[in-house]
Amino acid sequence: MDELIQKVAEKTGLPADGARKAADAVVGFLKEKLPAGLGGQIDQLLAGGGSGGLGDLAKKVGGLLGK
Repeated sequence: MDELIQKVAEKTGLPADGARKAADAVVGFLKEKLPAGLGGQIDQLLAGGGSGGLGDLAKKVGGLLGK
C-alpha cells in the first residue's frame, strides 16, 4: 500500500496523508465493485503478496469483463 500511496503523492502533488486518503478511497471503491474473491486479491497485492501480482489480477478482471 505504501508504494501506491507514494505513487499517488508523486502524480498528484498531494502530501502523504492526502495521498493515503485518496488511495484508500480508490481501493475501497474497487473492493466494493469487484467480486469478493478479487477484493481479497487486492489486499494481497497491496500487502506485497500474491503469486501472480498485478498482471494476474488484471487478467482475472478482464475475464470477468469478457476481455
